[in-house]
Amino acid sequence: MRRSFSKRNLKRSKSRPAIIFKKQFFRGLTYLIFFSLTIVFIFGDHGLLKLYKVKKERKIIQNKIATLRQEKEKLKQEKITIENDLNYIEKVAREKYKMVKPGEKIFKVVDN
Repeated sequence: MRRSFSKRNLKRSKSRPAIIFKKQFFRGLTYLIFFSLTIVFIFGDHGLLKLYKVKKERKIIQNKIATLRQEKEKLKQEKITIENDLNYIEKVAREKYKMVKPGEKIFKVVDN
């Protein structure tokens, strides 16, 4: 008698534990690949944590830019005032640089 080698006979000839082992191996391999991709997606160079840090830095930098723009506008206004207002120049000279007009006297108050 001669045996025919059909797919059905080959499936029957394999042992049941070998089939279970192959299924578990492929399932484990699939889980491992999925887990690895998840780790890379979250912790990688272009992952979610990096994206979160970059967004946070961007927000801080944008706030600094807004603050500097406001300061720039304030300085522009002060420049225009200094160029056009003589009373303001006199006020700044007296307060900041302790300047006086000829004939004026400065009195200093000393705390005991």
